[in-house]
Amino acid sequence: MLRLAFAVALITGAPALAQDAEIFIAGVRPFERPAGAPVITMMQKDAAWYQRALTGVEPPYPASLRFLEDQGPWFTPFIQPGMTGPYDIRNWHTARQ
Repeated sequence: MLRLAFAVALITGAPALAQDAEIFIAGVRPFERPAGAPVITMMQKDAAWYQRALTGVEPPYPASLRFLEDQGPWFTPFIQPGMTGPYDIRNWHTARQ
């Protein structure tokens, strides 16, 4: 019975707590950035960036990799280590060991 009373108090009190505080919840308004959120203003793609992005790819580089010239500071799985083991065809994980 005590657990039920606690659960009811928790459920009925939660909306009041949420209304009093301004809490940002990601995904509720995806079209709107919260005030004070960090903003990337500049990205430098130096030789080290290209070396990391082209890990495991041997020259001559295929024309399909020209997208790297337009790559911005957003996430792309192509320049991140992926799966290990036999699926690591670019040797991201074996190069570190």
